[in-house]
Amino acid sequence: MLPMEKEKDSRNSPRLVFHSKIHYRLRGKPDFDSGICRNISNGGLKLINEQFIPISTLVMLEINVLNRVLHPVGRVAWSMPLPHSNRNQTGIEFVEFDSKEQDYLKDFIQMQA
Repeated sequence: MLPMEKEKDSRNSPRLVFHSKIHYRLRGKPDFDSGICRNISNGGLKLINEQFIPISTLVMLEINVLNRVLHPVGRVAWSMPLPHSNRNQTGIEFVEFDSKEQDYLKDFIQMQA
């Protein structure tokens, strides 16, 4: 019997545990909803929310990082129900991000590591 191998992480950037309330709006919709960010990286985040969001949906985000609100646009990479709950887990990949805001997030993540 072979020992279990650790599953390879396909992410391009390291994740930071980051528990914070964020606001999001589906592109083309007028109202914002909120959810809890579980982790974040330079490439995206994991969101816990009540609304199921289909894969490939574009999402306008408002992420409060220290004293600054970042406004990236993300695309849902995966979405699944959270076990034993009426909430969902949603993986969002950043697809549009102001370069200064992206640098700010990168610096924040490096400071926390």
